[in-house]
Amino acid sequence: MLAASALAPARAQEAAAATVDKGDVAWMLVSTLLVLLMAMPGLALFYGGMVRAKNVLSVLTQVMTVFSLLVVLWAIYGYSLAFAGGGAWIGSLDKLFLAGVGVDSLADTFSDGVKLPEYVFFAFQATFAGITGAIIVGGFAERARFAAVLLFSVIWFTLGYLPIAHMVWAPGGFLFELGALDFAGGTVVHINAGVAGLVGAWMVGRRIGFRREAIKPHNLTFTYVGACLLWVGWFGFNAGSNLEATAAAALAFVNTMLATAAAVLAWGVTERISKGKASVLGAASGAIAGLVGITPAAGLVGPMGAIVIGLVAGAVCVWGVNGLKRMLGADDSLDVFGVHGLGGIVGALLTGVFAAPGLGGTGGADFSIAGQVLIQALGVGVTLVWIGAVSVVGFLVARAVFGLRVSEEAERAGLDISTHGESAYES
Repeated sequence: MLAASALAPARAQEAAAATVDKGDVAWMLVSTLLVLLMAMPGLALFYGGMVRAKNVLSVLTQVMTVFSLLVVLWAIYGYSLAFAGGGAWIGSLDKLFLAGVGVDSLADTFSDGVKLPEYVFFAFQATFAGITGAIIVGGFAERARFAAVLLFSVIWFTLGYLPIAHMVWAPGGFLFELGALDFAGGTVVHINAGVAGLVGAWMVGRRIGFRREAIKPHNLTFTYVGACLLWVGWFGFNAGSNLEATAAAALAFVNTMLATAAAVLAWGVTERISKGKASVLGAASGAIAGLVGITPAAGLVGPMGAIVIGLVAGAVCVWGVNGLKRMLGADDSLDVFGVHGLGGIVGALLTGVFAAPGLGGTGGADFSIAGQVLIQALGVGVTLVWIGAVSVVGFLVARAVFGLRVSEEAERAGLDISTHGESAYES
């Protein structure tokens, strides 16, 4: 009792010194809504347009349902295991069922003494968890059992997403303490989702007719609109990750715009050289590649560094969805690994280069490019191995419980009718 009494004045003084700015709160609430816009309708339309007409509703349903499932799990135990203390690998259960989180509790920002209402931080991070799981479904679209997708999502979220989020973003986390840089989720979101999607593509198997018949997007207008909504929403994803409405958020905002524009151009030029024509699907994919590439670097590099990252991500990801995809032998339906996985790797590594102050970044005077790139590579490697292993386990369990794949008859009929009993386009 004596020790607690002695600590009370210090705690009261700390609480009194904490500042909550209404502008920060408003910006973070808007950013949270923008990330929600990325998932629904952004990602849903982007994916929905790329599948065949008989499977569009199944993809829309999977995106919304997986997002919703993970947001609920985030409230029950995810937020606690990611951010409530803990050790190097995982958090604690101190905030299970949001225990201790209320209208008066505060969360840290990147500035000493500046706080956010904890509900705001909780909600913002919930959208990150939800959209990461939703991205994964593109790897095995058009043939996976709905129940298996949901069971896998629970296993991946619990054993994969939460440890990686804790390791990278929580004080005390393994990669956080090593100094790994991931401003808005290059490893936590994009490499994570890319690896899980690739493992799913391998384990669920190829679609009927893959590489023997044309499997074309049914509505590129949907995909284009979805990409545009993703670009708009991504300003909340990246600039919101600053957690304050400051010049650093403006830097992340500018970098998100420039890198994406550069990637659209790089993808188009690369596609024109390699295929003879620049396509609207390429422009939309290039935008996503640029957004993915700048995500880990958004608030850490200068505008010229952002342009370079966008150019590299756009060009490299063209190879990712063509040459690398063939090398891997996977039917990654909507190129989750080729864009999110590979783009995330490019962005994570180049963050270690362009965060250098001599190249316009925000690193300190003692910043070492070689040293930081090594740390970034370790973060990439940990994510690849950890999520790869968790994904294999998750799909094996889902296979044992439900089976991973619908029947051949159901796949030929389309998942809209066979799984959901609906059709997007009634004749």
